[in-house]
Amino acid sequence: MSLFTGSGVALITPFKKDGEVDYQGLGKLIDFQIENGTDALIICGTTGEGSTVTFDEKSRIFSFAVERACGKIPVIAGTGSNSTDHTVKQIKAAEKAGVDAHLVVTPYYNKTSQSGVVRHYYTVADAAEKPVIVYNVPSRTGLDIKAETYIELSKHENIIGVKEASGDLTKMMRIIKTCADSLDVYVGNDDQTASATAMGAKGVISVLANIFPGETHLMAILGVEGRYAECHEMQAKYLDLIAALFSDVNPIPVKYAAEYMGLCGGTLRLPLVEMSESGKSRIRAEIKKVQI
Repeated sequence: MSLFTGSGVALITPFKKDGEVDYQGLGKLIDFQIENGTDALIICGTTGEGSTVTFDEKSRIFSFAVERACGKIPVIAGTGSNSTDHTVKQIKAAEKAGVDAHLVVTPYYNKTSQSGVVRHYYTVADAAEKPVIVYNVPSRTGLDIKAETYIELSKHENIIGVKEASGDLTKMMRIIKTCADSLDVYVGNDDQTASATAMGAKGVISVLANIFPGETHLMAILGVEGRYAECHEMQAKYLDLIAALFSDVNPIPVKYAAEYMGLCGGTLRLPLVEMSESGKSRIRAEIKKVQI
């Protein structure tokens, strides 16, 4: 059975002005997502600034999210790192907090070979009691999982899905063709939701959903259900906004967008800094266009 179908939000992590985690703001964001039809919460991933959230903070955030979601939708913990041992430790802490699954990014900076990718994920999946979703985002990690490597990964019963954010739709089609019986494929690029679901992807793990959760859910479901004309119409409507949300390093633009829409504060942790005034103006203009 699929962990979820539709739209999983790559949730931002709100911080107070002093840099501490804003749990009141986080609670409001989680409530907003659930009330508007998001199908899963992905916590402390790239968009959640997981790389600058400490181990102890992550453990508390995971516990808070699980309690707030109250079983209504799955809570998926961003537990990956460039160290296999550290990833296993984060997985153990997240499972103690009660999460439903893990999103595990490929090792970055030190990277590894394709055989190393398999050994890394097999070690992680062996240690996890909850299912693992592989996260492939070569633009950030410098490491790209090859289509044939997914065949090996799919053989592990605890590796149940992939967030494919390489942007390579041909490769995604190959993954779906060869691994669909054992791996659920989620696209990691909002501008490819319509194309990916038309090929058989189960949905999207989305940045856009932070500010338009209901619309992102509907777009993904339309594609999954084969209502392609309606899905592509929605994709076209939000295309310019999606481009604006990736006009600076994620999650800088979406955090500003969330602040502009009154969802939470826009404070970032260094080395991320707020976007330019021209960038902010672009975000505001594109939000207004889709609200008409």
